[in-house]
Amino acid sequence: MRLWGLQALLPLLLPTLLTQGEARGRRDLQPGNAARPAMRKLYDYLLSDYKKGVRPVRDWRKPTTVSIDVIMYAILSVDEKNQVLTTYIWYRQFWTDEFLQWNPEDFDNITKLSIPTDSIWVPDILINEFVDVGKSPEIPYVYVQQHGKVQNYKPLQVVTACSLDIYNFPFDVQNCSLTFTSWLHTIQDINISLWRLPEKVKSDKSVFMNQGEWELLAVLAQYREFSMESSDSYAEMKFYVVIRRRPLFYAVSLLLPSIFLMVMDIVGFYLPPDSGERVSFKITLLLGYSVFLIIVSDTLPATAIGTPLIGVYFVVCMALLVLSLAETILIVRLVHKQDLQQPVPAWLRRLVLERIALLLCLGEQPPARRSPATPQAAKTDDCPGQLPPACP
Repeated sequence: MRLWGLQALLPLLLPTLLTQGEARGRRDLQPGNAARPAMRKLYDYLLSDYKKGVRPVRDWRKPTTVSIDVIMYAILSVDEKNQVLTTYIWYRQFWTDEFLQWNPEDFDNITKLSIPTDSIWVPDILINEFVDVGKSPEIPYVYVQQHGKVQNYKPLQVVTACSLDIYNFPFDVQNCSLTFTSWLHTIQDINISLWRLPEKVKSDKSVFMNQGEWELLAVLAQYREFSMESSDSYAEMKFYVVIRRRPLFYAVSLLLPSIFLMVMDIVGFYLPPDSGERVSFKITLLLGYSVFLIIVSDTLPATAIGTPLIGVYFVVCMALLVLSLAETILIVRLVHKQDLQQPVPAWLRRLVLERIALLLCLGEQPPARRSPATPQAAKTDDCPGQLPPACP
């Protein structure tokens, strides 16, 4: 009875099914929907039997060559105390996946397809100098071309360790490296090459934001093979980022005020020592320079390796101001030396003056002062033991 019922309903349902199939076919053949089934078909064709955990080569003896490229976009910060450089770069990777190849004629002439990054094999290339995870945006897709060439473009905020030399601050030039290498695979599995010529990488400043404190001089690329303790060799591509600090701000805010204070200290020597303003003027300059050093103490970079030359310059200027104040105090002391001494006691002054007068009177007078014509003078000469009338 059930079989007979299905046979009776089949002629009634068949026209409806045929009508729906024709409508679906006409909808798929419309111009706006023609590429969509082809892309789905290609996506299913590529990833239906794809194993992302296997290196994409048909011959395991053949290494996968990854071409990389770096474009410097901005220098975000340079932390001299912690020896950390923060940059923002545009990073590009190219490699060939032999399992992601197709004939465009079979898929409506599609030559490029975007595929989620999590669905395919991606090389484990990292930066050796990484010290912190930057706030980089996630790019979930990669481009795959018909010949299996995979393009992985992504911006990166790179926080790396760098040996910063601040001796010539603020006229310093820093050279920091970004080393790209595979963390696990040896050169027999993954080899690294430079996508562009080194000359183009060196002079490429097309997208660099150069309005900040640091100026990009060059980006130098160097390929190297190195071996660890074992006999395995690894490939790495090292990019040297050469940057230079713009010194105008520091020259205006640090060097010029210090020079002005030192010039005023030299001009202070033209004040007369007895004016009473020379010492106070020197003390005012010394206090002003001390406040200036307190203000700029946060501006100067501090490291445990060494002290910048400008810091030594500030210490020398401070020492010169102290010596200038000490010299001024000494000069004023010498000028007012007699005013600072106690007067001679009256009894001592009288005793000394009387002794001097007595010695002058008892001494022999010069010939020009003798008057032998007068009798009193002759009498005086005859009695050398007696004092003259003028002597007390």
